Amino acid sequence: MLGFGSKMMSQLSAGQVICLTGDLGAGKTTLARGMIQSVLGSIDVPSPTYTLVQTYECPDFELWHCDMYRLEKPEDGYELGLIDAFDEALCLVEWPDKLGSLIPEEALHVDIAFEGEGRKLTLRGFKNIT
Repeated sequence: MLGFGSKMMSQLSAGQVICLTGDLGAGKTTLARGMIQSVLGSIDVPSPTYTLVQTYECPDFELWHCDMYRLEKPEDGYELGLIDAFDEALCLVEWPDKLGSLIPEEALHVDIAFEGEGRKLTLRGFKNIT
């Protein structure tokens, strides 16, 4: 997951939203950690489960790592400043279903599923990615 996250990151920029879905323990945070560390080095990348949002200053943009698992209602995304961040930062969103229709239509969805001893990743969306 770390390596795949690093490869994905080379294709991403500000204004993009990456939705990470999967069961508990599937690897959403590990994938996000790989993405973040590929830009910022071996820094600590904790799960934002309790803080909801963790921000990182990358060389070319701000990166938001969000975990919406504890979000009570989609409208709470406004209070967190997510709507502005969707336009201005690169946003990695775990449990995006908690935000409902606030997730942009053009978001990239990465579904992570257990498969045998490993994981299966399914990507959908981002019609303009190269």
